[in-house]
Amino acid sequence: MEKRDNILFSDTFDVKDLDKGGKRFDRVSRIDGRSQTHDMSLILDINSELYPLDAGDKFKLTLASSLSLGDSKEAAAAFGKGESNWRAYVNGDERSLADDYDYVMFGRVYRYDDASGSKVSAFVSFGGLLMCLEGDVRHLQNFVVGDTVYLLLRKI
Repeated sequence: MEKRDNILFSDTFDVKDLDKGGKRFDRVSRIDGRSQTHDMSLILDINSELYPLDAGDKFKLTLASSLSLGDSKEAAAAFGKGESNWRAYVNGDERSLADDYDYVMFGRVYRYDDASGSKVSAFVSFGGLLMCLEGDVRHLQNFVVGDTVYLLLRKI
């Protein structure tokens, strides 16, 4: 896979636990995962009715600043002018990053915790479904509070 400047983070995760501490909502599961390459930990809420995962499953997680397959700076500029957004990809013929994934969410970085030194945590809200990705600062340095993020998942 070629390196794109709109990809903030990408790795394969193992589902270590599901709904640790009990299930709080009927259609939401909280995933506790561990990455295979970058030694990152993940806590992620997903709509389990739309995209069920079980303990032991493996999935690829990608976090991106846009769904564009082209130059993300051009896409960001067009998005700012109202010329392009996620609906253009869904309703149009243009291919996007989402075409290669099974589950996509759009959210915003609401917290970035770097109090532990080289280990940091990025927190993203996807309309109330939350994510905490924790690990080495090198892998999370492109996350900025207030920025929008696309989360893409694909089972492996």
